[in-house]
Amino acid sequence: MRYAREPAKDNNSSKAHGRDLRVHFKTSRETAMAIRGMELNRAKKYLEDVIAHKDIVPFRRFTTGPGHHAQCKNHTWAIGRWPEKSCRFILKLLQNAEANAESKGLDSENLFITHIQVNRAPKIRRRTYRAHGRINPYMASPCHIELFLEQKEKDNMKLHEKKKGAAK
Repeated sequence: MRYAREPAKDNNSSKAHGRDLRVHFKTSRETAMAIRGMELNRAKKYLEDVIAHKDIVPFRRFTTGPGHHAQCKNHTWAIGRWPEKSCRFILKLLQNAEANAESKGLDSENLFITHIQVNRAPKIRRRTYRAHGRINPYMASPCHIELFLEQKEKDNMKLHEKKKGAAK
């Protein structure tokens, strides 16, 4: 399988991908951008909260349809949604990457999402029947998702903990 790029250190990282997933591209892209750079456990908690409607995914690029919601204030944005199906698919990919990391002997507590990318897949064509004998297309917009989890080195972890302590 060919990825868009390779991790910096292959022995400190794990990969996972999904091809031709039957989930909307636009919602998957926004969900992926919301969790990019997060710690693994924090990202999993965030996705579970979005599924339970306790948190929201801010829609920053595809903003024509979604409405304004008060939960978006936590993300300094106004527009958002709760894309449950996208969150479930990305959560499964995170669990797959975590299992790959554990098989490599990596510590799941120190894993971060360093790369997540969502690409459009070929559309799935169906048809819908209209009045007066007409037929219109009924298209699906699937996507490809790939992600890397990387284990931070101990020096970087100490700096990260210091920044967390200073922020509190």
